[in-house]
Amino acid sequence: MNWSIEYYSDEVEKRILSLPSGLLARYLRLTDLMFEFGSNLGMPHTRFLGEGLIELRIKSKEGIARVFYCTLIGKKIVMLHLFIKKSNKTPKKEIQIAKNRIKEVLGK
Repeated sequence: MNWSIEYYSDEVEKRILSLPSGLLARYLRLTDLMFEFGSNLGMPHTRFLGEGLIELRIKSKEGIARVFYCTLIGKKIVMLHLFIKKSNKTPKKEIQIAKNRIKEVLGK
């Protein structure tokens, strides 16, 4: 059984699909790998942030984006939140949004 990808909401899916073309192409390439090999692609593509939260690290000439996601039983990946990175450090508010959503998805 291959992995599947779901989105926290239609809004998250729309925001991801409206990324600049280079970032979107990179996102689609990495998610193709996730369908086949699973949610952990390893650095520099994915990084575990703790509490079940994982970030997909996307970089192209247009900039840097991060998509936070979690995994569920049954080989499901749920994309929780996207933001365009503008500084070296990931803002705490962006991580908190993803943590709140993961709690909702996991029913905690």
